[in-house]
Amino acid sequence: MPKLCVNVDHVATIRQARMTNEPDPVAAALSAEHSGAIGITIHLREDRRHIQDRDLRLMREVVRGKLNMEMAPVEEMREIALEIRPDQATLVPERREEITTEGGLDAAGQIARLPEIIEPLRSAGILISLFVDPVGSQLEAAQRLGADYVELNTAAYSEARGWEAIGKELRTLEEGAVRAHAMGLGVHAGHGLTYLNVAPVVNLPHLEELNIGHSIVAHAVFVGFERAVREMADLVGQNRAS
Repeated sequence: MPKLCVNVDHVATIRQARMTNEPDPVAAALSAEHSGAIGITIHLREDRRHIQDRDLRLMREVVRGKLNMEMAPVEEMREIALEIRPDQATLVPERREEITTEGGLDAAGQIARLPEIIEPLRSAGILISLFVDPVGSQLEAAQRLGADYVELNTAAYSEARGWEAIGKELRTLEEGAVRAHAMGLGVHAGHGLTYLNVAPVVNLPHLEELNIGHSIVAHAVFVGFERAVREMADLVGQNRAS
């Protein structure tokens, strides 16, 4: 069964709506770990719309499991990652106009440029993951770039409507997971996953981790954050006896 990494970005989104000091995403990270998450994912965006530099620094001090920093493949973020030393850096595409990440990283189209971001991080002992669509060209690029993991973009699956369309996207994810594993890449997945659609994804072959955030934060409004994390961890399966 895969393990659950909780993305706490949208706890920071609520805080930034009033430019105040609560709710604190650092406190959310501690709560998530207490409730069964094996790691914390945060995206320090270039426009600082939710997570702030302060959050990343404090999380590096207090998170006991994996700290996964999502980041645009740009020099500023590379230098911050080299200073903070998260356990893993996940390279994601980023546009300031987007509400949330809109697609996978075009690793194949940036294969000549990405080493200048990846190599210093790898030399510092930071694991490298690329958030990519589950297609052959992107998986091959991830392998060529020496990534440790790919995070398969589950957006198309999450947004599909009708059993035929959902099944098609799930098969695409399955094929991507098998192919990535055969290439020697670890397999993670995430984007748009909820309590209602996560169960089929849990059974993807070779899947090690799921990154889930917005749905947990939304559910926490009604049931509390610790319970929301525990319920997602139960769905992922990591709290079941093996």
